[in-house]
Amino acid sequence: MNKYKLRCISCGKVYEPDEVEYTCPVCGDRLGTLEVIYDYDEIKVKKEDFGKFDNIWQFEKILPISDKAYKTPLHVGGTPYYEHKKLAEELGIKNLFIKYDGTNPTASYKDRASALAIAKAYEKGYETIYCASTGNAASSLAGLSAPTKLKTYIFLPASAPIAKISQLFIYGANVIPIDGTYDEAFDISLKIGEENGWYCRNSAINPYLLEGKKTGALEIAVQSNWDVPDYVLVSVGDGTVISSFYKGFYDFYKLGLIDKIPRIIGVQAEGAAAIKRVFDKGEPFMPDDIETHTIADSISVGKPRDVVKACKYVKASGGYFVSVSDEEILNAIYELSIKTGIFAEPAGATSYAGLKRISEKIGKDSTVAIVVTGNGLKDVKAIESFVNLKKVKPDLNAVREVIKEYENKI
Repeated sequence: MNKYKLRCISCGKVYEPDEVEYTCPVCGDRLGTLEVIYDYDEIKVKKEDFGKFDNIWQFEKILPISDKAYKTPLHVGGTPYYEHKKLAEELGIKNLFIKYDGTNPTASYKDRASALAIAKAYEKGYETIYCASTGNAASSLAGLSAPTKLKTYIFLPASAPIAKISQLFIYGANVIPIDGTYDEAFDISLKIGEENGWYCRNSAINPYLLEGKKTGALEIAVQSNWDVPDYVLVSVGDGTVISSFYKGFYDFYKLGLIDKIPRIIGVQAEGAAAIKRVFDKGEPFMPDDIETHTIADSISVGKPRDVVKACKYVKASGGYFVSVSDEEILNAIYELSIKTGIFAEPAGATSYAGLKRISEKIGKDSTVAIVVTGNGLKDVKAIESFVNLKKVKPDLNAVREVIKEYENKI
């Protein structure tokens, strides 16, 4: 197994992996989330070891897993990294790339974390794994654990999009829809999980999830031919995904494979900007919870668990947080679809909405990457306002009239 340790993001205390399971016992669940740290001198990797579209297991030498770890047979990672020159020109920047994780097995970025969680559950000898989720982490865990021997319990708000809920049932998970918020489902899941001795796949609580998610940053480095972007924009909910981008680039930087870490910009919905609020107040970064209201359910988090790490990592990268309205998010879904062919769920398009908001500040000589974390079919209800389904009589002249209307609009 790779040699690694766990370090508290707040007090800095370092633990051996077998000393603690989830968070720092001194600082607690919110302030004591852990980061996985490596002895980089002991990791022997070179650029030629990695392929542009290989799955996440190509990075196993810099993942906290055993040599005999369970590796999901589904192809997680190796997702597309598209260049869009025309859109970059429209935005007034040099280059634009889109990292699209809607092609993962359950159509979201969360598959990267679930793959690591399942590997660790096997390694540690657990029989049951659980998580709380707004939908994507839930469907991800349900899908990737379906062919395993693990029992899976999912806690989620009953208001989650039906497409995400449907995935849970078709994968055979044990579903507990809470008539409340994501944050309430999260807290309940922790208590039930602890009572029953189940393995936790909850964001931030489990330090290994970030290590799975960091593979998105590692892939961007490989797919960029090691010339990483100047900026990376990521939508933000709990804070673990954006933290993982800094961690991935940091790992490769420490290993001498890239010569800089991009400035990482976190994009939140205005009605769920809990982490931006903490970041803007400055250090020491202390949780400041809010009630949330946004169409972007995947990032509708009022009690973010990785808030401290997200703020510290974004600051270390020279980045910052920006918030966008629901209207900007909806427009971003539509514009991204018609200009790139990428159909993103609301949280996935939030990064593009953020780019539109700050593009003038970035500079015309900058290369920018945005991360689209989930497929639009995850939440079609959000785009109902764009659907204009008027029935047409089964008559040739009636059809010709409709075509004429379309032609007059062009």
